[in-house]
Amino acid sequence: MKNYIILLLLAFSLTGFAQEVKKGEKTYEVKKEKIFLNGEDVTTTLSVEEKEVIFKEAAVISEKLKKAENAKKAAEKLEKEKKKAEKTQKKAEKAQKKAEKALKKKEKLQKNYKKAQDNLKKAQKKYEKLKKKGKLSPEDEGKWLEKIEKLTKKVDKAKGKL
Repeated sequence: MKNYIILLLLAFSLTGFAQEVKKGEKTYEVKKEKIFLNGEDVTTTLSVEEKEVIFKEAAVISEKLKKAENAKKAAEKLEKEKKKAEKTQKKAEKAQKKAEKALKKKEKLQKNYKKAQDNLKKAQKKYEKLKKKGKLSPEDEGKWLEKIEKLTKKVDKAKGKL
């Protein structure tokens, strides 16, 4: 907001190409090497000292305008740099979020793989235990082998995703 106010003030001050110099009650306009009073050229009617004073004051005013313009340019440059820095920061934040998301996904896949492995080991252990005790009918044994095969496929699938 502060920069916009400065820009507006500069725009209003730079609208005229001539410098207005006040000397006493009179306001002179200096354009290049001529001095005007109320739109009339009075360069020849003024004394050398008066001309020098008016030209010096016009030069001072011109210098102030140049400094103001340079300040405006510097403010614009700072604004651009600020926007560029913000854009870079947003880009970095986006990349960080992406990396965090990928890490979470990898952790989830590892967790799923471990869980599938545990389930397979549990099922194999139980199947072996039941088989050892002789409590499996041929029908139950087929179901257990089918279950173990499904769990093995699950483990392979989870490993493939890793």
